[in-house]
Amino acid sequence: MTTDQSYDAAIVGGGLAGLALSIQLARQGHRVILFEKEKFPFHKVCGEYISLESWDFLNDLGVDLHSMQVPIITRLQVSGTNGKLLQRHLPLGGFGISRYKLDGALAALSRAAGVALQESTKVNDVLFANDEFTIETAQQIFRAKIVCGTYGKRSNIDIKRKRPFSTASKNKLNNYIGVKYHISGDFPANTIALHNFKNGYCGLVKIEDNKYNLCYLTTARNLQNSHTDIKRMEQTILSVNPHLQKIFAESKTGFESPLTISQISFDRKSQVEDHMLMIGDAAGMITPLCGNGMSMALHGSKIAAGHIHMFLQGQTTREKMEKRYRFQWQRQFSRRLKTGRRIQRLFGSGWLTNLFITVMKSFPGLVDALIRKTHGKSF
Repeated sequence: MTTDQSYDAAIVGGGLAGLALSIQLARQGHRVILFEKEKFPFHKVCGEYISLESWDFLNDLGVDLHSMQVPIITRLQVSGTNGKLLQRHLPLGGFGISRYKLDGALAALSRAAGVALQESTKVNDVLFANDEFTIETAQQIFRAKIVCGTYGKRSNIDIKRKRPFSTASKNKLNNYIGVKYHISGDFPANTIALHNFKNGYCGLVKIEDNKYNLCYLTTARNLQNSHTDIKRMEQTILSVNPHLQKIFAESKTGFESPLTISQISFDRKSQVEDHMLMIGDAAGMITPLCGNGMSMALHGSKIAAGHIHMFLQGQTTREKMEKRYRFQWQRQFSRRLKTGRRIQRLFGSGWLTNLFITVMKSFPGLVDALIRKTHGKSF
């Protein structure tokens, strides 16, 4: 392996946070490299709903959402395990777009900005010594003044660093699996739906090309109890909810098999790890039922970009940059994460979920308050 390439900033992970950060730093005049283990564009397990708080930021990056004609989402629909329905107008609203399309657009903008995109490249380790990072891949060793971890929910780097959430014993916040389909069918185009079932919930939202993203989160135990058969789990557990039974019976899937991800954790995470700045899900993951993880990843990249630029310009020290980033991240997102974890605990138990929805139907103002607590303002 050779060590002949040095950069101002290295970004590990090509999700929303990593791609958006790379564009911002490159446009500020910094030499940036981004590592992604897959090749753009590709599908990811994701709810594919973005709060409108991110609209202006994405347009500023160069993503032409108007020409993409993304569906605007203005209604929320939540059902209990018994099928009882709660419907509300969304205070801010959002839009649906696949990660395949959005990440592909951001990757093109990143290349155009001069970022060195290292696709199909897995980072084996990141080391910090003598005020510099060394990034090890199977092919080569790179050096950088700063490294950002934007690799999503969990990675081999987390395990090597023994980050607390990666070694924690299994509990109600850290042992989930996610399953995603793209489907076609006759569903409300302006509505994001959250249908609950035993130990999980399923989201449905329209994306581009008259497709809908169906993505659900459930416990690993549900899958184990279904003999690790996803179809069986959908038939015997998810379809107890009459809304989900109807969706599975009447829709057509666009994937030969569903996309899946395991070991999803909503435990607390640190925003700085061995001098690496963590952004997006690597810094803290909000429960998907809050529908705001994609906006948090984008907003987090903007916060980080400002502090990184000052550091690379020599206007602040590494210690101050890390401290200020951590403080601003927590001030912006910690209340949302706490609210999300509390809401998460209300779902999964059939009677508790049904009771919650019954109460919320009588107090619609509480629903609006909860939505506002898990979302922010335009940035």
